Amino acid sequence: MIKILLADDQALVRGALSALLAMEPDLEVVAEVGSGDLVVDAALEHRPDVALLDVEMPGMDGIAAAAALRGVLPEVKVLIVTTFGRPGFLRRALQAGASGFVVKDTPAAELADAVRRVHAGLRVVDPALAADSLVAGESPLSPRETEVLRAASDGSTAAAIAAKLFLSEGTVRNHLSSAIGKTGAATRAEAVLIATENGWL
Repeated sequence: MIKILLADDQALVRGALSALLAMEPDLEVVAEVGSGDLVVDAALEHRPDVALLDVEMPGMDGIAAAAALRGVLPEVKVLIVTTFGRPGFLRRALQAGASGFVVKDTPAAELADAVRRVHAGLRVVDPALAADSLVAGESPLSPRETEVLRAASDGSTAAAIAAKLFLSEGTVRNHLSSAIGKTGAATRAEAVLIATENGWL
């Protein structure tokens, strides 16, 4: 029996995934959580074989949760199951130690098969997304530019971002300007949009 931990902030989606996977004779959902910061504790308590993680969750996103889980329980395989099939998310998830990445509109039988394959030590990636990832390439943003642009995504002023990240306003403006240039955007808001759509944030 393959034991599964489900992490998704939408209760309806979590329940549907749990019900679909429970129909498989060799799969058992042993834990469900609604935020990324609960993943490691649930995994330590229930010892799943595979963790199915959404990308965008409160507390901690699924990619960060995958990395945290890998640090504590490296034997638990991670399969990212997300609505957001963005090349940057795929690349970041694999770098964080995920063994698979599929989108939520994957048919139930294929999702169950993906769980089995990841559990067996194989890598499972949505083929269309893998192709897009090769075309899109890596993020052009430095780690600090990514951090500053992410902090700017809610419309915060340079002063607010500087205070939050313990940087000077001039440094924040320089990073924002560089990020705008690297993404080919005309404005900070457009740079955030481009970076988000590519999964770089």
